Amino acid sequence: MKHRAVVTGGGRPAPSEFKWVNTGLGNIKSAITGTCRSCGKQHAARYLAAYEYRFNRRFELGMMVERLAAVATKTAPRTRKTIIAAEVSG
Repeated sequence: MKHRAVVTGGGRPAPSEFKWVNTGLGNIKSAITGTCRSCGKQHAARYLAAYEYRFNRRFELGMMVERLAAVATKTAPRTRKTIIAAEVSG
């Protein structure tokens, strides 16, 4: 396969052969900004879990709310203290 240079310049969007790159970068940026606005060490584990959840269900986005509602109705209430203890231990 022969290498072919493509000069993209500036201003206007890149040629259509780079459309998948732009789409991929846009999806990554949306996932990051949609999950967290500012990330600190204190909340890093929760943010990572949120990224993992969204990534694992990226092909079933329409089902995310329904699945979350089903799990929420089946899960017993937890106190903040038990949630913090689970994060520290796990």
